[in-house]
Amino acid sequence: MTVAYIVDAVRTAGGRRKGRLSGLHAADLGAVSLDALVERNGIDPTAIDDVIMGCVTQAGEQSNHVGRNSVLASSLPNSVPAVTIDRQCGSSQQSIQFAAQAVMSGTQDVVIAAGVESMTRAPMGSNALLEQGKDPWSDAIKQRFGVKFFSQFVGAQMIADKYEFSRESLDEFALESHRRAAAATEAGAFSNEIVPVDVATEEGDTVTHDKDEGIRFDASMDGLAKLEPLTDGGVITAGNASQICDGSSAALIMSEQAVKDHGAEPMARIVNLTITAGDPVIMLEEPLFATGKALQKAGLGLGDIDFFEVNEAFAPVPMAWLKHLDGDHDRVNVNGGAIALGHPLGATGVKLMATLLNTLKARGGRYGLLTMCEGGGQANVTIVEAL
Repeated sequence: MTVAYIVDAVRTAGGRRKGRLSGLHAADLGAVSLDALVERNGIDPTAIDDVIMGCVTQAGEQSNHVGRNSVLASSLPNSVPAVTIDRQCGSSQQSIQFAAQAVMSGTQDVVIAAGVESMTRAPMGSNALLEQGKDPWSDAIKQRFGVKFFSQFVGAQMIADKYEFSRESLDEFALESHRRAAAATEAGAFSNEIVPVDVATEEGDTVTHDKDEGIRFDASMDGLAKLEPLTDGGVITAGNASQICDGSSAALIMSEQAVKDHGAEPMARIVNLTITAGDPVIMLEEPLFATGKALQKAGLGLGDIDFFEVNEAFAPVPMAWLKHLDGDHDRVNVNGGAIALGHPLGATGVKLMATLLNTLKARGGRYGLLTMCEGGGQANVTIVEAL
């Protein structure tokens, strides 16, 4: 079996809801990262075997195969195929894993793993048609699990209750996310991964969008404490949950032969690909168990991993991960996470991989691990070795 390498990974800076990226059609937003990845690596686009595009809300402008439409909106030749996939929040992390599997099987040599989500223009849940009585969960499913519906917000509160996290502890974690993201931005830690995008303002001017819009440089415990909980008596608020975000991302995956043929210099070797599933009601807890399984399969221990990206869908998720595994917060989400930087759903997996690869490079780490919770009670884990 051949080795799969990640040659490069890029992302747009996160755009806030109705922010700087909201004027871009989703296909055009996806094309931004595809074009930047190909251009800066100097690869012949005709050599690309496939584009695997993650997207969660496949409705409106993101319907009718946004992956293929992103290729058509890009500078890539129309001979480059694409597929759009949905593994909920792990969609583009799954893109990486599918791309790596294609390369490792020997069936393809050059694959782009990508993701896009315009949460402004295709609002979360707009593809469910609940208002039309189109429930995605059948009566049989609801009866099996004893619920009337499945909700990530309910799941987040359940995790907070199970692991006995107070509102104050969640807000402290959220504040640290903003502080780390602000420090990373000021230090230029994201400069190599972010693709600048020229966007038009309401005043008709053109500005360059190259910094994550969601970071609150003046965040405080007092400010977070003023936010109302999402449910009465709950501890989850908009302040300790991930931000609605527009963005895209793309990673270049190559076989060993392709690396030689194209004179590429890989950033990392893929060590392990894991996907697991568990309780769909608490839903967001699966990364805790998936991480242990991935480490065991890779023959590594938690202490062998230098840096981790554990998606901050809600503060209780990485906090429970740290508590369950007795992890070191100083090695987790060191540049902040989705609470500060935003969570553009289908684009987040590759986005976090770009951050992880650049963190390993900047700080001299060897192994990195990426994981995230997903709707339906699933989790992806990807382990890489920096080169």
